[in-house]
This record gives sequence, structure tokens and C-alpha cells, in this order.
Amino acid sequence: MFDPDVSIATARLTLRPFGLKDARRVSSIVGSGVQFLPPGAPAKRSGVHRWLMHDVHELRRSGQGVHLAMTDADGLIVGAISLFKTSWTAGTAEVGYGVHPLYRGRGFATEAVRGLTHWAFTTVGLRRIDLTANLDNLASLRVACKAGFTWEGVLRDAVLDGDGTHDLVIFGLLRHDSRTRTAALPRTELRTERLLLRPQGPQDVRHLTDTAADPLSQAYTGVPRDYTEEHARAYIAHAERLRMRGLGAVWTAEELGTGRYVANVDLQHLDWDNRTAEVGYMAAPWARGRGFTGEAVRALARWLFEQHGFSRLQLRAVVANTASQRVAEKAGFVREGVARASLGGADMVIYSLIPSDLA
Repeated sequence: MFDPDVSIATARLTLRPFGLKDARRVSSIVGSGVQFLPPGAPAKRSGVHRWLMHDVHELRRSGQGVHLAMTDADGLIVGAISLFKTSWTAGTAEVGYGVHPLYRGRGFATEAVRGLTHWAFTTVGLRRIDLTANLDNLASLRVACKAGFTWEGVLRDAVLDGDGTHDLVIFGLLRHDSRTRTAALPRTELRTERLLLRPQGPQDVRHLTDTAADPLSQAYTGVPRDYTEEHARAYIAHAERLRMRGLGAVWTAEELGTGRYVANVDLQHLDWDNRTAEVGYMAAPWARGRGFTGEAVRALARWLFEQHGFSRLQLRAVVANTASQRVAEKAGFVREGVARASLGGADMVIYSLIPSDLA
């Protein structure tokens, strides 16, 4: 059973049971309409007293879990975290959390999840903790990855909310898992003589759509036909999920000074054991033939080699796409051969770049 007086201290937070001393704060939260308290929290202030006296503790009394308040150094409730669906026979449970909107983006959720799961393993004796998050909830996916959970799979259309169905990602953490975060490239900016390479964001949707819908992009890349802004938004979200899992990363290249959109440059197929990756790019029509894309690719390659110890970067270009091949060669890539029927039946020229090529 769970200790009714549990108190878990982390670097900035204390996780402890809700009590009557929280009545004023919880009443304020309920009155404001923000939603982050545990399931079953009252919808009206009139229900706060009963909830704090009885309802919030029912999960613990049943032996199936515990609801805890996240409090900061001043004792202010900034979030809530729960352990539930506990199976004492199997030694498993699930974790869920919520943070007050005014305190999001500070790493509190990750810190609380790490603290609670450590306690669940070392004090309670559980062996596995589950965590689920909507596939489109990037913030929650980041929390799971940063807290050391392993992405185990996706349940399609598993959740039905007011806005429709959502896919659900299943994460798992075992007692003896390393808490070292899965290797992932950071969201960082790079600068060249003419360009700023920055993490891709929602502001790029229109430019990405225009570039991907261009006839040359349609002819020589694997982007969907009849490309729309919906495709662009889905791609940006998908790219961030891949980055969190250590599988890739995407940058937008824009012209220094003007901020004009130049290209989309991505790293994919990251192999952290062998330190190899593949680079791809798609230049805005106006920016083609001006050396921008090669400049961006070369800067990204140097960063990948020097800052992250990678030893090889591969690039593929459709045989008929001579412009893309010129970009590769001007950036210093070496042609290695042709992969037949590699992209939608098209032959692809294979190029590679290794650190000595940049000397």
C-alpha cells in the first residue's frame, strides 16, 4: 500500500498528498477553469472541501495508486502527478501528470516524473511504470523522452476526445533502465556567412508548402503529391517526434538580414552506434542556383562531425536531378555509385562526406 504521508523531494519540487491546507489554492484553480488537477477533481468550488477530505485520497485507499500535488520552493501548487492502475502482483503502474499553464515550459513535469518513478522503484518496489501520451501532444512526448522512458509503440485511434480520435503513444520505464536520455540532436541554431539555420517551426508551414508543391520538388523528392499546408504541419510534428527519439532532426535555412525562407534541411537515419546519418534538402524556388543549399549542408555536416562525433554523412539524389548533384559536389561530397530503383522506382546517385573531406 502507499504511504499516506509520502513526501518526495526533487531539486525544485516537493511531491506530497493534497490536504485541507490546499483549499484556498485549489479553489482558486477550480474557479479559474484551468485543468491540470487529477481526474475527479471538482468542477465547482463548492466541491473542493469534500474532494480534499475524501475523494482525492480514494485512489490511495484502494491500493491502486496515489494523487500528489507538485509544490515549488514556496509551497505553491504548480502541478499534480499520479500513480495509478497499480498491479501489486505484476509490479506495474502508470504515471500521469498535469502542470498549471502558467508554470509550463520550466521542466517541472519531467522533474516530477523522474522523482515519482524513482520513488516507485526504490521505495514501493515496482518494476515497471507505463506512460501514455497523445501522438500529437509534443510537450508530453518530450517529458516522457527526457524522463528516460522508452517509446514502445503507437495505438491507432485509441483515444476519443471532443475533437475526434487520437493515436496514443505507449512508453515504458523499467526499474533497471538507465536514466540517461536517449541520444538526440539538440534544437540549436547554426550560422554561416549568409544563412541562419534554426529549428523548424509552425511559421514555416506556408513556405514549406510552397516549396514542396513546386514542380521540381514534386518531380525529384518523395513528398506527397498535391502538397497542402496540412501535409506541412504533419511533417513538422513528425520531424520533432523523430528528433525526440534520436532518429533525425530538421532545420529551416533562412537568409541572414532578410529572414527570407531558403530551404528545408534534414538529418535522418541517425545511427548513434556507428555515428552515420543521411542528409536531405529542398530549396525554395527563388533560392536555387545561388549556393545557399550547399552552404547549409556543409555547415550542418561540420557541426555533426565536430560536435557529435559522427563519421559519415550520406546524401542521395535522383539521377535526373543534376542540380541536386551539383549541390552535393560543391559541398564536398564524394560520388560513390548508383542505387537502382531506390526512390519510387527511380535510380539514386549515392554521395558521402566524411570529416577529412572538410579539411
